[in-house]
Amino acid sequence: MPAPQEDRTMTTQAHDQSLEDRLAAIGARSIPEFEGVHDVWPRGDRLEAVRSAAREYKTRFTGQGQVSAVKSLDIASAPYPVKFGFHTAVSVPHSPLIPIINRMLVVQYEDWDGRARTLVFEPTVPDGSAEAPFFSKLVALMSRIPGAHLGEKVIVNYYNEPQDVLATVGLTARDIDFCAFDHLHVQDPRMILGSSTPVPGESRTREPIFGDAKMLVNTRELATLQSLHPMQWAWYVEDGLDGVDMDKFATFEGDIELGPGIALLWTPGHTDGNHSLVVNTPDGVWVSSENGIALDNWQPELSRIPGVGLYHRQYGREVCPNGNTLEDSLDQYDSMIKEKTLADPSRDDPRWLQILPSSELAPWKRFWPVVPTHHHGGIEYGTITPGRR
Repeated sequence: MPAPQEDRTMTTQAHDQSLEDRLAAIGARSIPEFEGVHDVWPRGDRLEAVRSAAREYKTRFTGQGQVSAVKSLDIASAPYPVKFGFHTAVSVPHSPLIPIINRMLVVQYEDWDGRARTLVFEPTVPDGSAEAPFFSKLVALMSRIPGAHLGEKVIVNYYNEPQDVLATVGLTARDIDFCAFDHLHVQDPRMILGSSTPVPGESRTREPIFGDAKMLVNTRELATLQSLHPMQWAWYVEDGLDGVDMDKFATFEGDIELGPGIALLWTPGHTDGNHSLVVNTPDGVWVSSENGIALDNWQPELSRIPGVGLYHRQYGREVCPNGNTLEDSLDQYDSMIKEKTLADPSRDDPRWLQILPSSELAPWKRFWPVVPTHHHGGIEYGTITPGRR
């Protein structure tokens, strides 16, 4: 019978082998540069360990190649409390709600086995997001406030459904290998992966919108949805896994690279299982994340939104996090530094980094002065092509 230490070693080895097998099945691999950095103590040392590892990894990442093509597509605009978006930093009277635009990215790349792959990142289904307690209660509240429905009409717009917008780039559901979200706030996996039982209020079962595509998800994020803490509850669709075939999930841990020029970096803090998409393009490295809703969050020293620059100067903070949840605010800060270190300066204006918020503050003048100081508005490189699978 193995001794306790031997037993723990065997368990660790089996776990590591299981993880490597799961990554091999999707043509991915782990990223050694970040191993152990989130365990460094004290927290000031951890921040510098994260920054140093990001610098080291960027050198290798950019040398490995670029993605074949990437294109962003707007899905919908939704209301969001300004006090969350900038960590209560905004210092002037303003509308309590600001518009954020949910954006989907289509990325085509070669995996580490040389297979052509297509990933859709952030394929938000607006009807599913509306089921999250935060948004459902917000809509109910607005319905009771005189004139509030007018503000909702100004903010809420539905541009495209994820499955429909694929046709605009010449793709069908059969072309998609993987889908992923940076985290599962306000996402209903039933709407994406299908469900063997009808969603409440519907008479039929749901079919997957991307065929047999698997959803890439951090094991911590999936576990959170399976067992919600009261402090997490308002932001998740509580029954979002009912009737979902769990084999439709491809789970991973930590930081992984899907192929040359594309990685999913673990960026905990906003949620435990949060990750950010990183892609290498002809213009350098882009990062897509919801740790902020505007470049002002990552570069507060350049912000013209009243209060955000003061937040930076008063507290000596390099970033101003998107603060609707603070599962670990220090981890989120470190994660945003990780993102800043990976992102390259913009070719259009080198003062600003190539960070594309997955839910981005809209540059609508009627919400001035709470508008982004700089706005990328989307990205497109290469040509998205069908029939790669």
